[in-house]
Amino acid sequence: MKLLLVTSNYPRWAGDSTTPFVHSLAKDLVSKGHHVTVLAPHFEGAALKEDFDGVHVRRFRYFWPIKAQTVCYQGGALVNLRKKPIEKLKLPMLVLAECFAVFRLLLTQRYDVINAHWIIPQGFAALVSSWLFRVPVVTTVHGGDIFSLKGKLMLKFKRWVLGRSAAVSVNSSFTEAAVNELQVSSSGISVHRIPMGVTVSELPDPEEVSQLRLSLQDHPERKLLVFVGRVIEEKGVFEALEATRLLLAKGHQVKLVVIGEGQDKVELEQRIERANLEAAAQTLGWVEHSQVQHYMAAADAFLGPSKQSANGWVEAQGLTFLEAMAAGAVVVGSRSGGIVDSIEHGRSGYLCEPASATSLADTLEQALALDDDGRQRLVANARSRVEAMFSREISAARFEHLFRQVSGVTNDDQ
Repeated sequence: MKLLLVTSNYPRWAGDSTTPFVHSLAKDLVSKGHHVTVLAPHFEGAALKEDFDGVHVRRFRYFWPIKAQTVCYQGGALVNLRKKPIEKLKLPMLVLAECFAVFRLLLTQRYDVINAHWIIPQGFAALVSSWLFRVPVVTTVHGGDIFSLKGKLMLKFKRWVLGRSAAVSVNSSFTEAAVNELQVSSSGISVHRIPMGVTVSELPDPEEVSQLRLSLQDHPERKLLVFVGRVIEEKGVFEALEATRLLLAKGHQVKLVVIGEGQDKVELEQRIERANLEAAAQTLGWVEHSQVQHYMAAADAFLGPSKQSANGWVEAQGLTFLEAMAAGAVVVGSRSGGIVDSIEHGRSGYLCEPASATSLADTLEQALALDDDGRQRLVANARSRVEAMFSREISAARFEHLFRQVSGVTNDDQ
């Protein structure tokens, strides 16, 4: 099949900090013998046209000067718009440029399916631009687009896009429920729950993990708490810091290590300084993705206390939790959004209440109290769960099956 994936979230260059889940899907579809093109917004320093791991990548400009193309990336469009509302003035240009870019590709290439990642603007642009070409559009809902943007006009746009898609895929039960609230199924559109997948490879080398752990500890008895993700309020970084303080006050020797970049990193560092927690909390910034699993494996507990943001954003799936489970970490998440699909409390990880540092601290105490046998059982259960339900291979196979359904293309047609 010839597939066009349209997204606003894609690595801008090799080693980029942008989350690579769409790129991983594209690569996996290429490995299954499909011709895959990805269309994404341009960013200063990124190539307009390149072949990236076998994927044909095309990036479109939407604003001038180039350095002003700042709606997407660097934490995501929704976060950027919330932090800098003036960026909303660029949205019409982004939508128009994306519509034109999709139309131009369809003039020169025949695609069997367009897979639009996020409802707005990708789903809208794909449907408007493909109308003359009769290419089926599968709209993939990742969460932020369905939980946020709840004004009357936006709701009409979302219903219009989902109701005219050939099919809709969602990444979790929580996202599926939100889509169903828009009564998509009543219009005859099928909704398919297909979580985005993560790599399940060999566990990180124990010796490398041990050396990394020693480099992070200032005392062999100090327990390591590791956070990986965008350093923004809704990811629960401030609750992570407060829970660390609470554990220290109760006599636990713990250290919080925060890996990632984000708009609230400076605020987090200021809070660490104000609370005199420099010895117990450390921000490392961005770490090469291939090395992140080593930090996860080095942790006594991996924590991700995500919560709902003021604009309605919720952790729709939480790939980082699955990556930590695959890396052999004891995972503590919050009962928020799609995280509950990944973690079975007490069996493959632990769940705390969202937006509660006290609940997080109590749950971390429970995780840190595991003996060796209990830890090994929990880690084994977590890794088996990821292998059985959330691997990249399973995700790509299910997307491939869906694309064949809507296009009518079979193996014999390729």
